Amino acid sequence: MTIRRELIDELLKEYETPQDILGEGGLLKELTKAVIERCLETELDTHLGYPKHGRKGSALGNTRNGHSQKTLKGEQGHVDIGVPRDRQGSFEPQLVKKGQTRLEGFDDKILALYARGMTTRDIKAQLQERDARGSIPHADFQRDRGGDG
Repeated sequence: MTIRRELIDELLKEYETPQDILGEGGLLKELTKAVIERCLETELDTHLGYPKHGRKGSALGNTRNGHSQKTLKGEQGHVDIGVPRDRQGSFEPQLVKKGQTRLEGFDDKILALYARGMTTRDIKAQLQERDARGSIPHADFQRDRGGDG
């Protein structure tokens, strides 16, 4: 897959210095944060069985319950993310597990996927495919059915 120049141009149009890209609050850190949070939201959608703002939640007895703040240490320094929660406390994120504080190599992998022009949906599919091959330990992107996980 080739890198879409338009995507890179769009991402870089407001940045003038290397610090704007690599520094605190720079493009790489913000992109990492956005991708992680989007993937976590998608995991919660799957766990609950309905998308955000969907109407099924209250009928099933479990709904979204805001976010918890978490600081991750990655190749770009510390990244503060919001981890979505559910009311029953049964949501177990797989991309960033409970208690996990490091993201080894995550920045490079996500940037490579975006550079190839992948959407968040494509990235989610890539993570699911890696899970099927056993590359992601115990990642469960299927709706939790109350089993062992």
